[in-house]
Parts: sequence; C-alpha cells; structure tokens
Amino acid sequence: MDSLNSFVVFVQVAEVRSFVAAGRLLGVSASAVGKSVARLEEKLGVRLFHRSTRSVSLTAEGSLFLERSRRILAEIEAAEQELSQATTMPHGRLRVSLPLVSSLLLPVLGEFMREYPEIELDLDFSDRLVEVIEEGFDAVVRTGNPTDSRLSARRLGSFRSMLVASPDYLARQGIPQVPADLLNHTCLHYRFPNSGKLEPWALHRATDEPELTLPTSMICNNIETRVCFAVQGLGIAYLPEFSISEPLADGRLQTVLDDYAERTGVFYILWPASKHPSPKVRAFVDFLCARVFPAVLDTSQTQARRVSGQ
Repeated sequence: MDSLNSFVVFVQVAEVRSFVAAGRLLGVSASAVGKSVARLEEKLGVRLFHRSTRSVSLTAEGSLFLERSRRILAEIEAAEQELSQATTMPHGRLRVSLPLVSSLLLPVLGEFMREYPEIELDLDFSDRLVEVIEEGFDAVVRTGNPTDSRLSARRLGSFRSMLVASPDYLARQGIPQVPADLLNHTCLHYRFPNSGKLEPWALHRATDEPELTLPTSMICNNIETRVCFAVQGLGIAYLPEFSISEPLADGRLQTVLDDYAERTGVFYILWPASKHPSPKVRAFVDFLCARVFPAVLDTSQTQARRVSGQ
C-alpha cells in the first residue's frame, strides 16, 4: 500500500508540477510529498523530476514512468468500481446535457425518475456543443455522428424532417406541388440560438436548379412554437417527425411535398469513455436506448427506419 501511495503522490505532482499544490490536493504537507517522491526515486534508481526553486518538471524517465503509473492507477480504480457495482444500486447526481427537443425526451425522463428515485437528475437543455468532460457532464444527447475519441456513444435512433401544415391552411392557400410553390406560402422558420442562422429546409432539387430563398413569415428558436402555429393554421413548418406524431395522427396537421423533404437525422447518447461506467450512467444510457424512439408511436417512425436503413 505504501508503494501504491507513492504512485498516487508521483502522478499528482506530475499533473500539477508543484509539491505544494500536490500536497494541498492530497491533504498532506509539501515536505511529505517531497519525501515520498525521494523514496520512490531511490527505490527505482532514477530521477523522476527536475527541481528548481520556481518549478518542477519531469525527466525523460519520469515521463515514461508517468504513462505507466496512470495506467496502473486506472486499472486499480476500474477493478474497485467493477466489484462495487455488483452490490451498488444506481444513485447520486447525474448531470446531463440535452437538446431542445422536450417533446421527445421529457416523457422518458419522467419514467426514468420514477424507476430510479435515488438518482438526482441535473438537466441542461441547450443546442450548444458542450465540452462533455471539461464541463463535468455525465452524459449528453446530441444529433450527428460522434467525433470525440474520449467519449463512448450509443445510437438512440433516427428521424426525418417533414413539411407540415393544417388542413384549414392548405384549404385556404392551396397545397404546394413543388418546392418553388413555397415562395407563395407563409413559412415558419427556426433560428439556431448559437449561430443566429436560420435552419435550411433540405429539399431535393435538380443540379442546375437554384436554391430557394423562402419567405420568413415567422422565426423562433424552439420546436413547440412552430408546432403550435402550424396547428393553428398560420403557415407551413419544417419539423422533425417525433414532434408532430400526435397532430399528424389526429388530423390537425398533414404533410406536404413528401417526395422533396430529404433530411434525416440520428440521435446519440455520449458519455466519458470508461471500461466500467458508473451504475447511474449505465442505467441512464440503457434506459434511453430502450425507450426514446419506441415512444414515437406514429407510422412515420417506420418510414424513418426505411430511410435510415434500420
């Protein structure tokens, strides 16, 4: 155990480059840290740090030893965690970043709270690309393919976006037959909160056909407003299928230009990579993967699966 403690002290000094700061973090004096490092150097027969009155830096041997030491401590931590999980119920604070798609996630999150009352959910709804590890998130839900190698990821499911309007609006204004007809319609748009740009409506067009500049009759930064205004007959909106399953099913909305709307998307849940994620993270990931997209009950889910090749 004394040898293991020496590893811990060495790694802490290497990370903060200070005996004083390492001692403060470990709850011991700078003198005790220095003596621990000196004993380790004597045992190994090498010098691990260059010391001066102003700084502490790793020697070449110290850099090599640091890499090995981190792996050793990580394996010990993983072994302890693996053994404790067999008897540990998921509990504690779970900090999660979620996109602004409450209609998709809120019902499932409510179910999760009922099933795991010992887990305290700390939810941050934002379309901002958060720094998962740096900002201390336990998990995040986002669209798009994962690119951070430090994160583990599982696919929640796919969706497609649709052009929709109320039967009343279409009876008054006519049903668009081709994308160019949208130029004569009231279009309800979404603005990305971070960039301030309008979400483009991904519509199929010929190679030589120019991109349409659609009327901006209304702009907002959430889904619910566009669904509400479309249901009220105020215009055409471009929305993800999961947000409009109920008004489509009961006839308050209907789709238009189905052959031209071509955007599909995929939701992933991501969390800091680990061989043995904590019980609370594992429970949350498994729960969302099993329930988020099966909760979308309309027939458009089957269509989205065909589009995405599931």
